[in-house]
Amino acid sequence: MKKQFLVAATVTALLALSAQGVFAQNVAIVNGKAVPKSRLDSLAQQVARSGRPVTPDMENQLREEVIAREVFMQEAEKRGLSASDDFKVQMELARQTILIRELFADYQKKNPVTDADLKAEYDKFAAANGGKEYKARHILVEKEAEAKAIIASLKKGGKFEEIAKKQSKDPGSGAKGGDLDWANPSSYVPEFSAALLKLNKGQTSEEAVKSQFGYHVIRVDDIRSAQLPAFEEVKPQIAQQMQQQKLAAFQEELRKKAKVE
Repeated sequence: MKKQFLVAATVTALLALSAQGVFAQNVAIVNGKAVPKSRLDSLAQQVARSGRPVTPDMENQLREEVIAREVFMQEAEKRGLSASDDFKVQMELARQTILIRELFADYQKKNPVTDADLKAEYDKFAAANGGKEYKARHILVEKEAEAKAIIASLKKGGKFEEIAKKQSKDPGSGAKGGDLDWANPSSYVPEFSAALLKLNKGQTSEEAVKSQFGYHVIRVDDIRSAQLPAFEEVKPQIAQQMQQQKLAAFQEELRKKAKVE
């Protein structure tokens, strides 16, 4: 009798351990069907990748979400919706999206942007944007005669800022009295840049400067050495840009190699 009791107790314990193992692997059992914990883990990873912390409260919400999805999915299958042509097309599109995402992630993992690449790109940026920066103003008009009249008015004591607000066709700077803020001359169109470089601090262009936008009257308020951000400050942005460029090149290479008839 005692031996039978011990055997029964052992079996009960083993069944309990087995049940614990099942529940450890599954989130829940819905209508007799196990919902694997891997689904919850995948959903939590998606949330984490979006930048949101996965707190205990969030884990409970995700668990309920996974269970709800299983309930709805079972009902959809019961109604035969998984056999519809529309569902099959959407599934194929989803499969393609996931596979393409995995392809790009695999490429980026195997072709990382190195610190040497980042530094070289920063040095190229510094070389192109170094030198002098100009704090300039301009008044943009459509006709050369208008620009000449403005230059004449300025020589007679007219206020640059007031004329810019009233007559400039550049909506961005016009409202600010023609202020273009600090910028490297290379950031402007060639004609504007060439005229800007001829001016000293406090000087206004003596002639109208023609560009694709119209006619400019330019004044230089100040000049300084270029204020470039430190490498470490812009390193994340450079890395993101270079990764996108490499991925775009990879995509273009695949397109060129593909035989499309």
